[in-house]
Amino acid sequence: MTHSPLRPDDLPETIPVFPLAGALLLPHGRLPLNIFEPRYLAMIEDALAAGRVLGMMQGDASRPRGEHGTAIYSVGCLGRLTSFSETEDGRFLITLSGIMRFRVLEEEEMRRGYRRMRVDYNPYHHDLEPLPANESIPREGFLSVLRPYFQHQGMDVNWEAIDKTPEAMLVTTLSMLCPFAVAEKQALLEAPLPADRTKMMLALMQMAMHGSDAEGGGRPS
Repeated sequence: MTHSPLRPDDLPETIPVFPLAGALLLPHGRLPLNIFEPRYLAMIEDALAAGRVLGMMQGDASRPRGEHGTAIYSVGCLGRLTSFSETEDGRFLITLSGIMRFRVLEEEEMRRGYRRMRVDYNPYHHDLEPLPANESIPREGFLSVLRPYFQHQGMDVNWEAIDKTPEAMLVTTLSMLCPFAVAEKQALLEAPLPADRTKMMLALMQMAMHGSDAEGGGRPS
């Protein structure tokens, strides 16, 4: 099924949110989720009946819990439910497709146990534009960081697919998939533009490798 291009005015001012540490959704990215808690099953049911959108947000462990639960960062990403199935044991298997980021204005009253936020999309209108096709750094320089990072993490990757994927889409996917810390993933989410996210992701990969080397006195041969 195809959808007409979205405009900021099409998006709801108050949205249900799913706070989940380490689960990053970015504009143009796709995030599969296994939903089993009753309050989030209710949230998905309500979202399916009303626009099929919800916000993904990360918990902020540096702040104390609030009235409604875990403290969360102020910026999240709105996603559209683009895939949905129900299992025999009552779970929902869904895929969220990232639309655009938002900034929380205030928390609204909870509904059926899940949290809702009134949000502002204005700082992020450019998220609705297609990802840029141009590269922000030379391809070989980009791959020269990816290769040792994947080896360092013991990650099996399809290099043929990576070679064919444009930089901005690759960075979007890897930012969501790589085992970065929650605060690092939040920084990737808040990067102003895709080119900024590319440079930040590569810096995080280099830090992960160098930090591990420093702690262990070097990598084994």
